[in-house]
Amino acid sequence: MLARPTTTSPKAPVYLVDASIYIFRAWYSMPEDFADRSGRPTNAVYGFARFLCELIEQTRGRYIGVAFDESLSSSFRNEIDADYKANRSPAPPDLERQFGWCRDLVGCLGLPQFRHSRFEADDLIATLVGCCRGRGQPVAVITGDKDLAQLIGPGDTWWDFARNTRLDAAAIQDRFGVRPDQIADLLALTGDKVDNIPGVPGIGPKTAAALLRHFDSIDRLFERLDEIAFLKLRGAAALAPRLRIHEQRVRISRRLTGLDTEISAILNDSNVERGPVNADGLDALLDALGFGPTLRQRLHNLKSV
Repeated sequence: MLARPTTTSPKAPVYLVDASIYIFRAWYSMPEDFADRSGRPTNAVYGFARFLCELIEQTRGRYIGVAFDESLSSSFRNEIDADYKANRSPAPPDLERQFGWCRDLVGCLGLPQFRHSRFEADDLIATLVGCCRGRGQPVAVITGDKDLAQLIGPGDTWWDFARNTRLDAAAIQDRFGVRPDQIADLLALTGDKVDNIPGVPGIGPKTAAALLRHFDSIDRLFERLDEIAFLKLRGAAALAPRLRIHEQRVRISRRLTGLDTEISAILNDSNVERGPVNADGLDALLDALGFGPTLRQRLHNLKSV
């Protein structure tokens, strides 16, 4: 069973957190002198804890789900393309350890968390968006990852919380030149260096957006390649031959840039309603991490927010 009935309004907004973005940002931005009693760094979990406090205090959200990545080398995308994310180095042990503490913190705060060894956090969030949309709940995707902009529909928001940047569907189209549902096609044409996804040489974001505005999708683009030469695009005559050469690569890339939303394969439960704070567990965790009274009190106060 995927959804639990609740007694609160089904229209309440849902905040879905792409945890890795904010953990990595804390790792690189917080001072390295945050450490536990054994001298192990705690800066990433400290910064992530502050982020969660700010999110809950600001939104007073009743529904908050947190998605973690556990499939950095075991994602189904690695089966499609062995080079997928091959440009990324494994997280150092001092950071990997803190991911575990961040998961413990989320659990102590009563926040539903989602992770899977085969599916990435993006896929989990995509699935949750579908569940929430089915319940009539608007969604705010808390992330800095442009890939997740493809999920935004009417009433939803892509929200880079740390930079206070919020984009609705219209703003996403203004920024990228395509509708949210065309973002995966756009990335398949241009490539994505962050995820080591190659694009078509010579096709940048502006050209790719122009092609998608005219043809609507990659499938229709390849069905009507002969039309490209007549478009008012710089170098239009050379685009069709180039796309023919790289069609297989584009179609593979499209399988990588799209998000898997097969609910039954990913989630056993889509409940995102906050539970009670585990005060004793939270104190034990904070004691182990060596966090002081200011952040400790702030975290405990979340139970009344």
